[in-house]
Amino acid sequence: MIKKKNISNLLILFFGAHLVLWTLAPTISNTNLPLDTIEHLAWGSNLDWGFNKHPPLVGVILELFYQIFGSQDWAYYFLSQIFIVLTFYIVYKFSEIFFENKVYALISILLLEGVYFYNFTTPEFNVNICQLPFWALTVLFCWRGFEQNQTLDWFLFGLFAALGVLSKYLFIYLLAAIGFFIIYMIFKKKLNQKCLIALAPFFLLMTPHLIWLTENDYVTLTYGLQRTGTGDQTLLDHIYNPFIFLIKQLGILIPFLFMLSFLVSKIKINFNLRDKRLIFLFFVSIVPIFLIFLTSIIMGVKIRTMWMTPFYLFIGLFFLYIFKKKLTLKKINTFFVSFLILFLISPTIYLYISFSQKDKRTDFPGKEIAELVERRWNRNFTNEIQNIIGDEWFAGNLSYHLKSRPKWFNDWPDKLENINLDGLIVTGNSKILKEVCPVNRGAIFGTIRKHGICMMGKR
Repeated sequence: MIKKKNISNLLILFFGAHLVLWTLAPTISNTNLPLDTIEHLAWGSNLDWGFNKHPPLVGVILELFYQIFGSQDWAYYFLSQIFIVLTFYIVYKFSEIFFENKVYALISILLLEGVYFYNFTTPEFNVNICQLPFWALTVLFCWRGFEQNQTLDWFLFGLFAALGVLSKYLFIYLLAAIGFFIIYMIFKKKLNQKCLIALAPFFLLMTPHLIWLTENDYVTLTYGLQRTGTGDQTLLDHIYNPFIFLIKQLGILIPFLFMLSFLVSKIKINFNLRDKRLIFLFFVSIVPIFLIFLTSIIMGVKIRTMWMTPFYLFIGLFFLYIFKKKLTLKKINTFFVSFLILFLISPTIYLYISFSQKDKRTDFPGKEIAELVERRWNRNFTNEIQNIIGDEWFAGNLSYHLKSRPKWFNDWPDKLENINLDGLIVTGNSKILKEVCPVNRGAIFGTIRKHGICMMGKR
């Protein structure tokens, strides 16, 4: 049996073990950072209020870390785990509100180790990981706003909601679910107008991005729709895609449900519609999943599995709460054994895949290629590399690994005066680039791994 006085020690042990294990595993097994992390680091080298695929916050956070640690891969695995552990802690503090028994609050986050979004996929810091703490904080301060109706709580609710949307637009599904709960509370006449305070920080933070979005033809929204395959749906897609979505979600939850089975003595759900806590948990845990499922039905679009990363943060708390009268700690030792198995097997599988498969993005010799490019540059030019043009992966790797940390551009900027042609590298299709690289004016052309590289600097 767990003693309440030991909960703090167990929390520290769990957080520390998770952070160290999932920082160490990719650090020792990967040659290169994952695709999304490299891509978002490229954005960070040339910050704006938005990018062609996502809002700006992930680039801002990665650039802050780059300014501290530079091109040390372990730092970005560490950053990802900071976000995960911070999110776990927020979920734990939120769970404490709902349970007088701190053991159940602890179990609510241990259950999350049964969802592979919070272990196996976490080494890749991307928009999905970036939004996690803001998702949890938005829920926490929304509830505190309803319960205590304090100005600060409503202000923080709006602040973290904006940061969440600036991480990834899918955050809107959580806000839509909360919106439905607000309508419910208005109907019950249990909502104070003080909640409108949340709108001030929300729109204050969102306005620069909305202006950027308008000026850039809503490029991020267009990209998001393209990723779903919107535009060529058949009638079958409106049935097939939602069905596949449901099957995948059930598959994701199997380890979680396995762990939960050791805590529930009898499956009997008592859904009390007068229980405001249960209603709120339902809206923030189940309704966002239902809304994205409904999107798939209505639009016939594919829902990519990784998009669901934040949607299950409160699933442990929700199930523990609805089964709270049937929970038992008689098999707590068995529960901990199942937790430890899942806790250890995930990094083991990760390491096995990393070492056994040698054709992954994380095996790309990005650092070696950057060193080759830098040596050739230094032999021919006297100034630093200031800008680089090319795709997010190859050019992004160069931007990350090169000592001068050149700004990355996906394509030629609209205004050429914004880019220094005497400190520029252009990468791309070797055949095309060879034809346009101005070697007659002192530029250097070469190829590395079938990628063309055109260097333009000062002699």
